[in-house]
Amino acid sequence: MLALAKSQKASPMPMPYTYRHASAEYRLYLDTARDAMGLISDNATYTATEAVLLCFRRRLTLRQALAFADILPCVLRAIFVARWQPTDPAPWGSRADQIAECRALRPHHNLTPENCIDAVAEALTTQILPTDLAPVLAAIGPEAQAFWSVPPAHRHAVSFPG
Repeated sequence: MLALAKSQKASPMPMPYTYRHASAEYRLYLDTARDAMGLISDNATYTATEAVLLCFRRRLTLRQALAFADILPCVLRAIFVARWQPTDPAPWGSRADQIAECRALRPHHNLTPENCIDAVAEALTTQILPTDLAPVLAAIGPEAQAFWSVPPAHRHAVSFPG
């Protein structure tokens, strides 16, 4: 029932799950992402997360970005849309280009590791049901699916606090 309640499409609750459990949900995300990146602070994990989300957002149309934001847990959704000035989508480029872009955010105090995109994807997929994520990424296209792909060895079960 908890997984069903989490789903954006079939939420029987008047208050969305992600709003009621925002702090616990974000704490679980931060812990998972921090461990996956080998970082020691929430601040460094936040910067890496913000960088990855902004890198992805830059490659989306307005409609695609809003569809993706709609499936994110509320704190990650807020990070994804903060200070956003929509523009034409940037080219996807190579994974190396995307990682370099992530590492360029706040360059004087950015500890974002090379595995930032993979680690954020790993942590994010513990927060979003595959039945919510897969159709959104499929609608965006294969580049989006590749961006958020998580190797089987790094997949975790979806876990909802509360």
